[in-house]
Amino acid sequence: MSARTRTSVAHARERDAVHPAISISALIERARAAQRLCETYDQTRIDELVTAAGWAIVDPEHNRRLAEVAVRDSGLGNIADKIAKNRRKTVGLLDDLRRARSVGVIAEIPELGLTEIARPVGVVGAITPSTNPGATPANNIINALKGRNAIILAPSPKGQSTCALLLEYVHAELARVGAPRDLVQQLPPPVTREATNELMRQVDLVVATGSQTGVRAAYASGTPAIGVGAGNVVVIVDETADVAAAANKIAASKMFDHATSCSSENSVIVVAAAYLELLKALEVAGGRLLEDREKEQLAAAMFAGGKLSPEFIAQSALAIATRAGLKRAGLRSAGFLILEESGVGADYPFSGEKLSPVLTLYRASDFAHAATLADRILRYQGAGHSVGLHSEKEDRALELGLKLPVCRVIVNQAHCFATGGAFDNGLPFSLSMGCGTWGRNSISDNLNYRHFLNITRVVRPLSSSRPEPTDAELFGAYRRKYGV
Repeated sequence: MSARTRTSVAHARERDAVHPAISISALIERARAAQRLCETYDQTRIDELVTAAGWAIVDPEHNRRLAEVAVRDSGLGNIADKIAKNRRKTVGLLDDLRRARSVGVIAEIPELGLTEIARPVGVVGAITPSTNPGATPANNIINALKGRNAIILAPSPKGQSTCALLLEYVHAELARVGAPRDLVQQLPPPVTREATNELMRQVDLVVATGSQTGVRAAYASGTPAIGVGAGNVVVIVDETADVAAAANKIAASKMFDHATSCSSENSVIVVAAAYLELLKALEVAGGRLLEDREKEQLAAAMFAGGKLSPEFIAQSALAIATRAGLKRAGLRSAGFLILEESGVGADYPFSGEKLSPVLTLYRASDFAHAATLADRILRYQGAGHSVGLHSEKEDRALELGLKLPVCRVIVNQAHCFATGGAFDNGLPFSLSMGCGTWGRNSISDNLNYRHFLNITRVVRPLSSSRPEPTDAELFGAYRRKYGV
């Protein structure tokens, strides 16, 4: 880069820092031009774009490089698991979408005289996290294109380089199929809070995944927004569970990508009759139980200043133990760390979300006690997200769904693999889970392509109108009961 070029770039960055609206407006203008062209595409053409964007990350060479850059620059998770996540989440999403219509008439309901037509939302602004700097942007890109939208990404600072590389791959695939590259853009580095806020003000829809600060900013932007809530997953293991199977699923989920997922188990509540058996099975599966003094030492390091230290997020169990000064030889082989707890709330930091392979274990006297304890933990942190259950009693899942402040009850599954959709359950593949009003979110389902659509309804008169009810039919029983 020449001295003149460096000076021009510096001046441009200085200008954009002072007037971010100037830079963002240029991106938006290009995005709108590309989106207007995309809006003319038929379903076949759109599905080709979706496939192209999917291949941009699934291509094995691309996938490996994205995972390597993500771990190198974010310092979070591990390469092998990010490769698996990038592929599985994208392939699952593509499988969901290949059966979905998103152009023109998508539903005819003759008995109601309704025709539903899919329309784009326009230009989407997507706020994406450092924990999944490849998979989450790819998921947003694919869903946005499915709806004939353009999208502009605002990655986290640690995820910017991964996002930029992903866009290189996406742009190459868009060029291959003859689509405008400006359908997919990102904020230029350095990605500032001011630029992100301006982006949110100017787009047609904001989708925010990541910190709750970012989610709250999205909802406060004045633009229609979809944000997702914080996780703090609680899993109950009752006395009827297949304990070995439950332990293996919990361990696999807890260790995956060093627990970067908000769907990773944070606390496991075990009914007393199964407690010792489950603890032993968790240790066989790679867990190591901390002694009381080690627990205190870890808490002092991990929650210095009263909140979770970023240095412990998405690190290996060995790195966490070393950073906390835990020197017991038995911890060197740990896949995850286990600590026993009884309390809930700010005075018990391990009752909250840890985003690391550290698992909190609670003992409950019976299932009713376990459900009450789960409710307390979720209302402290993570309300709305999900709860897990390992049990042979079908009615207990329904009981939890009726009582707990959660949008998902995950039954006999590895939580972080199941919550975001799986080939053996019916949830849409997604990296963004809505938490409903419990989590101060506008959605309670997994973020999916329908959230990137406007639906126009053609309404025709019914061939025979339903009769208008009489007052006696509507109010008769009520009036008789209360003497009105």
